[in-house]
Amino acid sequence: MARVASLYLPQLAIERLRRVERTFAPPERPWSLAPVLKPSIDDDPGACSVPRGGGWRPGARWAQDGLGREAEAERIAALPAHQRPPMRLLGRRSEAVEHPFRAMPSEEGGRGPSRAVMPAMPGMALWGHPTVLIERVGQREVVTAACPVALALDLLPGMAAAHARALVGDLDVRDADAAGDQAWLDRLALHAVAHWTPVAARSGADGIWLDLTGTSHLHGGEARFCARLLRFLSRIGFTGRLGVAGTPGAAHAMARFGGDAITLLPPGGEAAALAAAPIAALRLAPQSLAAAARFGLERVGDLYPMPRGPLAKRLGLSTVSRLDQALGRVAEPIVPVVPFEAPIVSRRLLEPIATPEAIAQVITDLVDDLVAVLRARGLGVRAAVITAERIDGADQHLGIGASRATRDPKHLVRMFGLKIDRLEPGLGIEAMRLVVPHSEPLGARIAGALIPDGDAPPDLAPAIDQLAGRAGDEAVFRIGLEPSDVPERAVRRLGALAEPQGWPAWKRPVRILPRPEMLSHVVALLPDHAPRRFTWRGKPYRVTAGDGPERIHGEWWRTDRELWAVRDYFRVEVEGGQRFWLFRRGDGVVPETGDLSWYLHGFFG
Repeated sequence: MARVASLYLPQLAIERLRRVERTFAPPERPWSLAPVLKPSIDDDPGACSVPRGGGWRPGARWAQDGLGREAEAERIAALPAHQRPPMRLLGRRSEAVEHPFRAMPSEEGGRGPSRAVMPAMPGMALWGHPTVLIERVGQREVVTAACPVALALDLLPGMAAAHARALVGDLDVRDADAAGDQAWLDRLALHAVAHWTPVAARSGADGIWLDLTGTSHLHGGEARFCARLLRFLSRIGFTGRLGVAGTPGAAHAMARFGGDAITLLPPGGEAAALAAAPIAALRLAPQSLAAAARFGLERVGDLYPMPRGPLAKRLGLSTVSRLDQALGRVAEPIVPVVPFEAPIVSRRLLEPIATPEAIAQVITDLVDDLVAVLRARGLGVRAAVITAERIDGADQHLGIGASRATRDPKHLVRMFGLKIDRLEPGLGIEAMRLVVPHSEPLGARIAGALIPDGDAPPDLAPAIDQLAGRAGDEAVFRIGLEPSDVPERAVRRLGALAEPQGWPAWKRPVRILPRPEMLSHVVALLPDHAPRRFTWRGKPYRVTAGDGPERIHGEWWRTDRELWAVRDYFRVEVEGGQRFWLFRRGDGVVPETGDLSWYLHGFFG
């Protein structure tokens, strides 16, 4: 079930301008530090070097300059109020400190711990006098935004700036900054992607969409999330309204015409809620709104009984589409903002190409362009994909991976050259683009000294990349260790350039079967002797020499079945020189440790 939240910022342009231009004078503190620093109690603790009951701590930074308390107090009192050190730097133990894990105020209206309220300071009022923002449209200036004081004086957006100046004498007129507003909305959407929801997008010039599908429970529910979001905006100086519904269109309408700061529509309640909203809530073009006014259509509910054909003819096909999107009959995808823009370069060809030589030349040009982009951004390639657009519309994809971040053009071209035969040009390729979906930071590196160091280990990354390009990404790997005593759990695959940590002190076979294979017709003396003969895969073997046992206990913390499990491993050599690694389940004394069955687990040599 889809849930979408629409955040509406009605005073975005004005509040952003005031937030940028707001400069406060240092507040006058209602207290003075000098009287506090005067000793009011006896600081002579006797034999103890640490004062009791308050006063200076010996390690306070402001008490280590060699000055006395009175001189230090006078020096601090002479400083401006905003430069005086706080009490926590003065070493006062009697200072009241706020608990770091204090509970947040309750959103449900309950009585919770309240924060200390700052005293009112001059200049804190956000709207001192009426302010409007204007923008030049053609040959005239038009009001694009107005503060609440200006709105109370009937200065509305769309009014001519000359008319607004004539109505209000002390009107503060500023130039609108639409580009700055959009940049701030993009920044807010990126913040939402990083902290609130994985999908966020800008909705027009005064809000954003947030996809809450499957994420609202992480914030305590939709109501709690909306309350936290509005408190966040209030702290940074913005006013917002939120609407949550099952479709982006309905959420957009409720945020702007719902009437409340938070409007939550139940699933399936979009049609009933939109019926009373004005037609402007459907985000229609001005021509469609003018046509609806001519026909006497004022509410969205007036459009419900109308046939689709006459409605599209009178108000336009876009009106039908917007209505269906708001009611959920037609999907309206949200194009999310991407926190990281993948490096991409492209080449569009004058004529289609189909020969390997021409394709290789275009790949070389693309790599050269990409290296310049990566160098400017300080990145290196971990994965790159070339997309070849054919004339018939069937795109061909060619991807490579690097074991270590690189932007060496020769190495990248060589890796693409190993897979160039997988491209099928068909009737011809008319465009190619190169995208880096996975990159890592890569700074400048030292090219090398004049005298090469023979002890330096060779760089295996280029060789590993070429081997992986020929045999596949899964074919090149290293063996690492896991902290486990059970042999089949103690080994795991690592990356080709990973450094394995340590190696078991016990002797282990060069090859271990992924699953031990059961032996039959085993003859052995219990409890501590290797077998004399056994049969594996239908073939009998006679043991000529053996060594063991090496006892391994089960990992009881993983499963209860291994609480008493025991394995006794033996290294045996059979006739013909083959050496095997066998084990017996159980210690041969206590029945709970195993059923005394034998298994083959690996090979030596």
